[in-house]
Amino acid sequence: MKRILILGAGTAGTIMAAKLRHELKASEASITILDRDNNHIYQPGLLFIPFGRYKSQDIIRRKSDFIPKGVDFKVCEIAQIEPKLKQVKLKTGESLEYDVLILATGSRIVPDELEGLASDRWHQDIFDFYTLKGSEALHKKLQNWAGGNLVIHIKEMPIKCPVAPLEFAFLADAFFRKKKMRDKVSITYVTPLSGAFTRPVASQYLQSMFNQRDIKLVTDFDAEKVDPVKRQVVCYDERTVPYDLLVSIPTHMGDEMIESSGLGDELAFVPTHADTLQSKDYENIFVIGDATNLPASKAGSVAHL
Repeated sequence: MKRILILGAGTAGTIMAAKLRHELKASEASITILDRDNNHIYQPGLLFIPFGRYKSQDIIRRKSDFIPKGVDFKVCEIAQIEPKLKQVKLKTGESLEYDVLILATGSRIVPDELEGLASDRWHQDIFDFYTLKGSEALHKKLQNWAGGNLVIHIKEMPIKCPVAPLEFAFLADAFFRKKKMRDKVSITYVTPLSGAFTRPVASQYLQSMFNQRDIKLVTDFDAEKVDPVKRQVVCYDERTVPYDLLVSIPTHMGDEMIESSGLGDELAFVPTHADTLQSKDYENIFVIGDATNLPASKAGSVAHL
């Protein structure tokens, strides 16, 4: 009997567990899926919390409710992957052996990668909306914010759901119009890309949408640092963008455990064969969802496809 071990019970890991259990008889393979906690956060919903459209309880469900019968679900912390020994070491000291390992460990934001971003102003006048804590803090801030320069800044690609920052800009425009204070808010969208989006045709349409909504677009902006005292984002070419409220999409990296296990690249994403989703270093390790280094959108729909 093959021992299949899946790390990560998010969208990609859960889909894979369900498909494998459907395709393989119990006598053919045992399937175990591990995750550090039992709370599934519906990440697209984080976009709507700052504007009061969702509350945290609307986007949290128990992961165990979606794990299919016949799959062993363990809530535990992983210490390290030991691919040469074909085992995963847990922080409890226990080790789980496998024949096939599937990495669905996702990605995370790392604000420390940009100087000044994770300062004492983090979640005070500098925010993210890619975490539940960040979205909730931003919601609280927006309730009584008097207006000023709102800057939406992307540090670098890849990020989870490249469309989300654009959606945030449009939602912010609608939010302030509904509050009848749009004239008190300047919205600036700052990106390292040469246009609003990765595709030229989309960028052209988005530029016109920005113009219609009076959203400024700053392109080719490679941020060197954030100056929380002067309240500005500083580019390597010495351009600066002032802000009163900064909404940042920080550098994304793979899971810390991927980094500590030596399986990732410089951003802790796992080098992956595009045609087979196999690790480039180990034939019995497959990589799905946001954990891969493939040039595809880091989104649940892409993991599903």
